[in-house]
Amino acid sequence: MLNTVLTGDRSDRPPLLIAHGLFGSARNWGVIAKRLSDTRQVLTVDMRNHGLSSWEQAHDYPGLANDLAEVIDAHGGMADVVGHSMGGKAAMALALTHPGLVNRLVVADIAPVAYSHSQAHLIHAMRAIDPTALTKRSDADAELAAEIPDPATRAFLLQSLDLKEQRWRLNLDALEAEMDKITGWPGIEAEAGNPTLFLSGGASDYVQPQARETIKRLFPAARLARIPQAGHWLHAEKPREFEAAVRAYLDAQG
Repeated sequence: MLNTVLTGDRSDRPPLLIAHGLFGSARNWGVIAKRLSDTRQVLTVDMRNHGLSSWEQAHDYPGLANDLAEVIDAHGGMADVVGHSMGGKAAMALALTHPGLVNRLVVADIAPVAYSHSQAHLIHAMRAIDPTALTKRSDADAELAAEIPDPATRAFLLQSLDLKEQRWRLNLDALEAEMDKITGWPGIEAEAGNPTLFLSGGASDYVQPQARETIKRLFPAARLARIPQAGHWLHAEKPREFEAAVRAYLDAQG
């Protein structure tokens, strides 16, 4: 089963499961998980090939959905689910293929469509670093800067660098080999009737107007909302606004 971090105590409400995006980890969501755990237990997971979860050759959305289903089965059999980017696609696949496991769903800045961009250049930059030669995280940051000029992106990636064990906590080989599946969408033709919020960054271009038809076909109960001035990593850029939007939606009646 996926490495799972439990925050807060069990209550009469379904737990909240949070699925991170590509190159992320459960640790990235620690602050939000703690704040949302005031009314229920929050489960944050390391997706396969990330963090402390197992390394697998396959990295496709039916497989990632099954991983999430296993976690929910082990924690009561139903959960509210929040997924960002890759985790959002995994959460959508879960709702479409295991509808009885998902109560309410929040999909953060991603749509059920294929994207043309690749993140392989970030993998190449990470692979160019020899973790066994590093003593300080700042040295890795300096090396990454030659290929990745954005300091926020570098800081995000470096959260997966384990200096003590001198390795990346990412299966870079599998993620690179499966990149087309990660940026793609498996074309699941089903209908998820559960309440779903597609929450996007106002400054992000990940959820285009033309994706709305597909969203409404697969998730007929979907609502779409935006957080102003937030980019793709809306939960990191606007954590308070993100938390408020998620809390309001998950607490809504009907």
